[in-house]
Amino acid sequence: MKSIITFFFLLFYVAIFHAQKDSLQLGDRYADDQIYVSVSYAQFYDQPTIISKSNFSYSLSAGFIKDIILNKQGNISIATGVGYGFDFFNHKLKVEEINNTTVFSSDNTISGNLFKSHNFEFPIELRWRTSTANKYDFWRVYAGIKFFYNISNKFQFDDVNSASFKYSNISSYNKFQYGLTLTAGYDEFNINVFYGLTPVLENSSINGEDINTKILKFGLIFYIL
Repeated sequence: MKSIITFFFLLFYVAIFHAQKDSLQLGDRYADDQIYVSVSYAQFYDQPTIISKSNFSYSLSAGFIKDIILNKQGNISIATGVGYGFDFFNHKLKVEEINNTTVFSSDNTISGNLFKSHNFEFPIELRWRTSTANKYDFWRVYAGIKFFYNISNKFQFDDVNSASFKYSNISSYNKFQYGLTLTAGYDEFNINVFYGLTPVLENSSINGEDINTKILKFGLIFYIL
């Protein structure tokens, strides 16, 4: 928790330091440095055939992203950033950690089968927009890739006797993940999609089938500054 609080302190310090000035004039060179906040509906995809679709799940993230201008007009750039993300999945795969070995199974008798993860995230984007130095309402299309480094993960479920089981930082969890991103919208209203390319779990199987479960997210992203 201390590392997360420190991260947000640094985030807002950097954002204030890089904030755009209202004195910019038309034609001035400018960068669209921003704090971003996103909320997304999330699902696992590419699940093993024995596992059914997950129930309602969501993802939250926030961070700071820095523009690097590629043309004089300032409407094309690349951007890099750092952020924090939280994932919450209500899923169907039973996960246990027994003697430092992750065991997977399908069990319809368990309830409250949840997965939670905290991640540092590092977005890289190619950006196009219709903004100018003093025009703040504009169309945008941002495409890129986002890398994740897992801080912590937890799998938990309740059995038929209402006993609760929790397993933190399991050995088969893939701590480094990445996926493609696409953001499009106007002004504050922007749709954001994340398509995971790396499995959540590594070197894992169930009933002889590899577990290649990946993450798909789609929702809204808001930019500040």
